[in-house]
Amino acid sequence: MSTKEKHRLVVCPAEEMQEGSRQLIEVNGVEIGLIRAEGVCYAFRNSCPHQGVPMLYGSVLGTMLPSDPHQYIYGNHNEIIRCPLHGWEFNLKTGKATFSPDVSIKMYEVKEEGGEIVLYLDRAPGQVTRKEFSCILSS
Repeated sequence: MSTKEKHRLVVCPAEEMQEGSRQLIEVNGVEIGLIRAEGVCYAFRNSCPHQGVPMLYGSVLGTMLPSDPHQYIYGNHNEIIRCPLHGWEFNLKTGKATFSPDVSIKMYEVKEEGGEIVLYLDRAPGQVTRKEFSCILSS
């Protein structure tokens, strides 16, 4: 399904999604988290597939990449979100878990257009609620 066939939902003005910002909306009863990291906005279902913990409270970081023995190569800087409960990690670009390609979180297409953050959905957004959200992360 192309972007033109999807349902367009304006989430907020782009200025509200500064670097490191997070937003939480509920669309048709499903929570969707939005994060801006390294200038890119990502949108995902706000539920870890392990035990349903809200992913929006998780740290955004990088991870160690596959490498030869005794080599430690860091990569995917600010492209990984870690579940705050048990530490499951998911790539924000693909939704895939870092430990298994068979486990993932649902990702949504999100773009910055005309000064707005726009979410593209497969289904028409019936009820949309912007939810209060507060998250203080320490480094």
